Amino acid sequence: MVKKPEKRQPKIVSRVKIADSVTDEIRQLILSGEIADGSPLRQDALAEQMGTSRIPVREALSRLESEGLVASFPHKGYVVTGLSRSDIEELFDLRTMLEPDLIRHAIPKMTEEDLAAATAILEEYDAALLTGDVDTWGDLNRQFHMALYAPSGRAKTLDIVRGLLVNADRYTRLVLTVGYGIDKAQEDHGGLLDLCRRGLINQAVALTRDHIERTGADLLEMLDARDRETTGEPAPATA
Repeated sequence: MVKKPEKRQPKIVSRVKIADSVTDEIRQLILSGEIADGSPLRQDALAEQMGTSRIPVREALSRLESEGLVASFPHKGYVVTGLSRSDIEELFDLRTMLEPDLIRHAIPKMTEEDLAAATAILEEYDAALLTGDVDTWGDLNRQFHMALYAPSGRAKTLDIVRGLLVNADRYTRLVLTVGYGIDKAQEDHGGLLDLCRRGLINQAVALTRDHIERTGADLLEMLDARDRETTGEPAPATA
């Protein structure tokens, strides 16, 4: 008697895909601000909202914890993390140290395919800005930067920077949403891509550093202005 083949692998693949989808959805809710900093994340409620079991939700939250978007506490569960003013300063300081180095190593290794991929992402990004598609801005911004850095081949640094970009995303969106620096951001991205295409390494390194520093400064200025409106005091330096 011939046994019927077991169909376990498709279930595993399906479970992985579900966890990927749930991770993306919860991440988007956090980055868009729909789930605010400090909010508790109830696994049963999220599972019901997304039409799935608690297993992929639990896996998704574990992944998001490794990205720094959520934190887990005994007897409390998962909570959306927030960044203090000093955290944001540190985040952008790290970006300023690491990303110029990535672009320096990436440019000599860039191919036409790499440049074409970055160009396509930038076109989508510009279109999203024109239509006010806030949810897409952050994702495309990360994709654009990572597309330029990827040819560097520096896997460890790329992983660190990817995490920094994810954490910076929700705050960068705030800057763009209220109109801070949109035109300059577009100009910087286009200029950076042009410098990469022309192989002008030193200029690209300088522009990358300036772009990150300016974005961080705009964000802190905006947060301070917002806090002065509500409390009369600038954002606190520590959490």
